[in-house]
Amino acid sequence: MAIIVRKKPGESDERLIGAFKKKTLYEKVVERAKERAFYTKPSRAKYMKLRKAQRRREYERTNGKVS
Repeated sequence: MAIIVRKKPGESDERLIGAFKKKTLYEKVVERAKERAFYTKPSRAKYMKLRKAQRRREYERTNGKVS
């Protein structure tokens, strides 16, 4: 998906760059790029998914359910 940031009248370049950075963080562009940089075996992906679910359940158990 392309990230498009349009400059508004009177908006500085620094503010435009900040908006771009914010959008890339929100859409997790860098995170996905790092994730896809190397091959992940299906068994490892399954393990990581289970660990993430376990951490989420543990967090919800200790801190209350967070949506």
